Amino acid sequence: MKPFAYLRATSLQEAADAYAAHPGSRYLAGGTNLVDLMKLGVETPGTLIDISRLPLEEIRELPDGGLRVGATVRNSDLAADPRVRSRYPLLSQALLAGASGQLRNVATTGGNLLQRTRCGYFQDLSKPCNKREPGSGCAARDGIHRDHAVLGHSEQCIATHPSDMAVALAALDAEVELYDGTGGTRTVAATGLHRLPADHPEQDTVIRPGELVTAVLLPTAAPGSVSLYRKARERASYAFALASVAVVLDLDDGLVRRIALAFGGLAHRPWRAATAEARLTGAAPHPDAVREAVDEELAQARPLRDNAYKIPLARNLACDAIAALAAGPHPGSPAAP
Repeated sequence: MKPFAYLRATSLQEAADAYAAHPGSRYLAGGTNLVDLMKLGVETPGTLIDISRLPLEEIRELPDGGLRVGATVRNSDLAADPRVRSRYPLLSQALLAGASGQLRNVATTGGNLLQRTRCGYFQDLSKPCNKREPGSGCAARDGIHRDHAVLGHSEQCIATHPSDMAVALAALDAEVELYDGTGGTRTVAATGLHRLPADHPEQDTVIRPGELVTAVLLPTAAPGSVSLYRKARERASYAFALASVAVVLDLDDGLVRRIALAFGGLAHRPWRAATAEARLTGAAPHPDAVREAVDEELAQARPLRDNAYKIPLARNLACDAIAALAAGPHPGSPAAP
């Protein structure tokens, strides 16, 4: 690991000022991804700005019935919070599916959103990677890409985003609060936080240099809505998604009043299935109708040599999850995989 300076911020403004004084530095909270990448030489910040002691560890009720989740709330605490388990069970399920207990005890809400791809070529300095070194090429395209993207990828990058939590937040229409360093904040929809690669895969998110994630805002859960997160992976513990699905379903007299559907493991960001949602809204969630809607969404996929299996896998996950929710009552506890 290359030498670096270490600063501990005591306020948001101090953190932002430290970044301004040390361009290219990194904010450090749990460090479960950043420190690993520093050990590999993928990340080489000259300065780490420790924000773990800032007052961002609270889960607070909002006036409209939603929740404000501070950026340094640990994943274990968020998954176990009774309000999250009762109002947003898919979020608890996603967090518990996302890592080992030891990692969840350290990893933070903001850090989970900002973790970088687990593509092996991104982590291997001996291989070309446009995300790590723009213009160097993408070794994964002709290499081992069984785990890589089938939606939204480009000639420059075929990596997937690894966060389970981000997929749940996309389905929940959550927002991410950012501090801009001048005393102001702005919010970005969770569905718009992460970028597709296009010609600039090195830009993971729309966050501007020096901006700091301060909270995630969860909207009020609609009365009567149900939700579920399901994930397919190589092994039952601590493995990234081959494909995953987050569903929020609200039925009215047997018809879909509202559905939110997001996929994980298929793209450079959580993939909100707008086409499938539009087709199912107002319809009965009959298995044939659901399958046709999901197939229409996945028709956009461009599988590579070795990952076409992800399309039927994602289809089956989505159809099974929607069927389970439509059958009611909720098919499992928040701890269900």
